[in-house]
Amino acid sequence: MKALGLLLIAALGLNGSLGVDRNNFKTCDQSGFCKRLRGLKPEKSQYALNVDSVFVHGNVLSAEVVTVDYEGETKNVLWRYALRLSALADSSFRVEMDEADPLYPRYRTQIALEGEPKADGIKLVSNENGKLTLANNQGHRVVITTEPLKIEFVDHSGEVSVVLNENSQLLVEPLRARRERRDDDDEQGNAVEVEEEGTWGENFKGHHDSKPRGNEAVSLDVSFPGANHVYGIPEHTDNFFLKTTTSSEPYRLYNLDVFEYELDSPMAIYGAVPVLYSHSAKRSAGVFWHNSAETWVDIVNYSEGNVVSSLVNFVTGGQKQRVDARFMSESGIVDIFVLMGDRPADVFRQYTALTGVAPIPPKFSLAYHQSRWNYNDENDLRSVDEGFDEHDIPADTLWLDIEYTDKKKYFTWDVEKFRHPAEMVANLTAKGRKLVVIIDPHIKREAGYFVHEDCTERGYYVKNKDGNDYEGWCWPGSSSYPDFFNPEVTKYYVERYKFENFPGTSKDVHIWNDMNEPSVFNGPEITMPKDCRHWKPPQDGQDGLAAYWEHRHVHNEYGQWYIQATHQGMLARTDGKYRPFILTRSTFAGTQRYAAVWTGDNAAEWGFLQASVPMCISLAAAGISFCGSDVGGFFKYPEAELMTRWYQAGAYQAFFRAHSHIETKRREPWLYDATTTSRIRDAVRRRYALLDFWYTLFYEHMVDGLPVTRPLFQEFPKEEATFTIDNQYLLGDKLLIRPVLEQGVSSVKVYLPGKEASTLWYDVDSYQAVAANGWMNLDVTITKIPVYQRGGTIVPRKERIRRASSLMANDPYTLVVALDSNNTAHGTIYIDDGETFDYRTNKYIYASFHYEPAGMTYKFKNVDANYPTRSWVERIVIAGIKNAPKAARLVQGGKTTPLQMTLHRGNDVLVIRKPGASMAKPWEIQFTY
Repeated sequence: MKALGLLLIAALGLNGSLGVDRNNFKTCDQSGFCKRLRGLKPEKSQYALNVDSVFVHGNVLSAEVVTVDYEGETKNVLWRYALRLSALADSSFRVEMDEADPLYPRYRTQIALEGEPKADGIKLVSNENGKLTLANNQGHRVVITTEPLKIEFVDHSGEVSVVLNENSQLLVEPLRARRERRDDDDEQGNAVEVEEEGTWGENFKGHHDSKPRGNEAVSLDVSFPGANHVYGIPEHTDNFFLKTTTSSEPYRLYNLDVFEYELDSPMAIYGAVPVLYSHSAKRSAGVFWHNSAETWVDIVNYSEGNVVSSLVNFVTGGQKQRVDARFMSESGIVDIFVLMGDRPADVFRQYTALTGVAPIPPKFSLAYHQSRWNYNDENDLRSVDEGFDEHDIPADTLWLDIEYTDKKKYFTWDVEKFRHPAEMVANLTAKGRKLVVIIDPHIKREAGYFVHEDCTERGYYVKNKDGNDYEGWCWPGSSSYPDFFNPEVTKYYVERYKFENFPGTSKDVHIWNDMNEPSVFNGPEITMPKDCRHWKPPQDGQDGLAAYWEHRHVHNEYGQWYIQATHQGMLARTDGKYRPFILTRSTFAGTQRYAAVWTGDNAAEWGFLQASVPMCISLAAAGISFCGSDVGGFFKYPEAELMTRWYQAGAYQAFFRAHSHIETKRREPWLYDATTTSRIRDAVRRRYALLDFWYTLFYEHMVDGLPVTRPLFQEFPKEEATFTIDNQYLLGDKLLIRPVLEQGVSSVKVYLPGKEASTLWYDVDSYQAVAANGWMNLDVTITKIPVYQRGGTIVPRKERIRRASSLMANDPYTLVVALDSNNTAHGTIYIDDGETFDYRTNKYIYASFHYEPAGMTYKFKNVDANYPTRSWVERIVIAGIKNAPKAARLVQGGKTTPLQMTLHRGNDVLVIRKPGASMAKPWEIQFTY
């Protein structure tokens, strides 16, 4: 069956070694609605608000919007729409527009939001001269021009920060019945349907989309006055800052399985998160386009200096600093959230307030993962496990790809190669390690396979356009796909994860959900046909087209329904006691609530290493901080330098996994020469030293919604040079990472931000301080990448590296104190059991460190902390000290202990040796001079 899968890939032109075949995927001109809408550029919007219909109550303005046409002085109303503007907590607004009386219900995205958004109040301030002015409780105003319709959002300073329909590109194509006419009767006298080109069907590469509802696209333009750049709308392979698309393809959001995807491209790949942020030194703002259908986004940055912006500036008589965007979706309603900022951290938080945060992951998942398609059998897995111990390289998790199953049937094991799965898992967990196994959404259509039999008998599969079970091709060959929109299907799927239903698994076996775009090898664009049918809650009087949703409506959220079901199953198998770890390839708004993400089928090339950095920065800004790339590249074989640099980069990305294709040469770290193995070992050990720092960052993300991985401008929003830097980033507000992403270099350019604030940056190896002064050339060797700790911060480390993170739980801490120009520093730490939900009942410690010349304190931020950690402090490193104290003493639990100190004048470092302070109780260190 493995051979069948590989032959199938080759037959479909999907062989990764040849790179992506663009012909398999649509351009805008080949996507009917994109071509139609992109070409529609009216001088004046046809939409107008009916002032007499305006009603304001609570946090909502509702009104009728009409499209109008004029015959001389006569005004004709063509279509009627319902407009709803809501004021939300946390400086956000929501604008919805649907047909007032649609022929069929239009789809509203279901799974992106984490519950109903919290409401704010709104009041009508004025209604005069064709403009409505409203104000929320937080000091923002909304100005609605009634004809043509335009909505402006005004910030606290009185300046417009976001405008909807400034460029008259609002469009909601009304649903229409298919027309017939008698003058083209066939020979039997039957009426022949009139098919307007593209309205009731489209073709692409031999695939026909029947489009039974006809055209139903929606469009809206968004302007960001004063913005320098816009960011977001992952997942793409180009820069974090988005480029003008006027003379190229728009950015596409349509979850697709793209083998060895193209770099520096707006093409769609695995993820689609339709959130867009603007930024300038003056303010930040954002919008979230709440739509799960295929979407294209055009960008025009008027300050870029391109031909189009230059023409506009010439016509308007000056340089225009503004960015315009246009969202075009195949179906759904207009549903957009406006995020008013003011700063980058505000808009990032406002977005996660809507779509949720990542719950704190199990601690092991932040450590190192080793994977391959595929480890051949139990003996092979055991030898890899032992290889890490023999070569003194820590690893927390080994992974099994699809070959562990019984002929690609999920929730089974290959009875020859994996005869003793429970014993195999127990051998790993006895050493503190975990196992991750893959489970994909396609179900093998084979008689006797219990999942297929159950889904067929109970009607659980997605249906084709004729109402029969949809059949496509994936790794098992002929496959069908569970319809997770049906709660009965989700309930059934959840039960598959029970230990008795998946023998050999335990709480230490976690799940990888791949191919969930969904990938269909013989489908249009390697995915499911858009006219497939999904379950919809039955309603009286609704039949025919109103009785189901089409795949076109839900495509980008299908994978999220799938990982939500997996998440529920993982929770249910332990009665909600243990935190699950799930990895997903398909992403949508809100994915962070369920799973980590990796950047898919990359290749062992320097360009893919480079692309991984802005890809993960972009996903983190869109709520998905738990991101990484396949270390070494999935396809091809990385030579020693590239592998070394990738491990060094991966050690500072949230998800840290090495993975490779079935046809590549084996590349476990010890299979390289001894020198390269040593360098890989060092990179992995650096990750383990910082695991508690990573863990604290993810806890703080869960609390405040801010990204773990941050663009420089998040912390330095007025520093314009940072606006286009995406080859370096921050971890929290404490560490600056600049991976070496170029081949054969002996120096790299590094930007150290914060000059105006006199920020200091400390090399994490030498503790040498460098004053922020913008760009600098930094010498690098093959053993080093630039990593700096920000002055004024305290970072916890653990220097006793063991084979797995669970064995380090009670090991002592080293606290690295990097002083700012005022000789102060602050930090935090989070400690719990690393695997259960007991933290929800206050069984954790979240504490702060504070350093000033008089001393250092460790205090609990959760005053009722109840976690009996046995960890302690074995060393405190104070970097940047100019006036060293003569003596120090520890005060904890009523006991005072003198401490030993060593001063290193070469780099102004004071080391307090073995203070022995317990992390289970607050403490204080007092200095005397």
